[in-house]
Amino acid sequence: MPGQPPINTPESEQALYQRALALAGYTMQELADAAAMPIPKDLKRDKGWVGMLLEHYLGACAGSKPEQDFPHLGIELKTIPVNAQGKPLETTFVCVAPLTGNSGITWENSHLYKKLRRVLWVPVEGERSIPLAQRRIGTALLWSPDAHEQQQLKRDWEELMDLIVLGKVESITARHGEMLQLRPKAANSRVLTEAIGEFGQPIMTLPRGFYLKKAFTMALLAKHFQL
Repeated sequence: MPGQPPINTPESEQALYQRALALAGYTMQELADAAAMPIPKDLKRDKGWVGMLLEHYLGACAGSKPEQDFPHLGIELKTIPVNAQGKPLETTFVCVAPLTGNSGITWENSHLYKKLRRVLWVPVEGERSIPLAQRRIGTALLWSPDAHEQQQLKRDWEELMDLIVLGKVESITARHGEMLQLRPKAANSRVLTEAIGEFGQPIMTLPRGFYLKKAFTMALLAKHFQL
């Protein structure tokens, strides 16, 4: 058992990675007990709970700031629920999409690129048939997109951003983008944000988020874990 979790922030990428690897095999119950964190019955209302638990152990310091979870290392933490075959069960939220003020933004200076430049992926058992308390942490993976992945992401990002800038945000569906999708990101439908309409006029719409499609994360995990 890891015992009382280290609250200190890891000094190096290697220290963070070793800390993440040490969690493999533990159940949510074991980690929650050692951290004195109450465990919810399920994740319906506590979607971010697993991420919070892992941030606690790994010493993430960004909190809710719009930067990487480990800004001093340039690393983003992403938990990924997988099934028994190690395949992702859902899309992965990366960041909120900017719907206004996008002149001069390129892929290389985008918030999305910054978030995906270096990612610590932590697979967790996610099948609903396993009670949350009994789900186990998997083997962590430190990843940066290779040239091919970079191209796929950049192409999708450019396509989606073009539609946003052209005032077509309302017509973007989950089918746009091969590996990346843009979809509403709001706790409820009353939360609205400003965007550009079809005729260049300001409109109010649901906030949107960038998500990695399952096909992308499945290929990524398969490549590294030889699934």
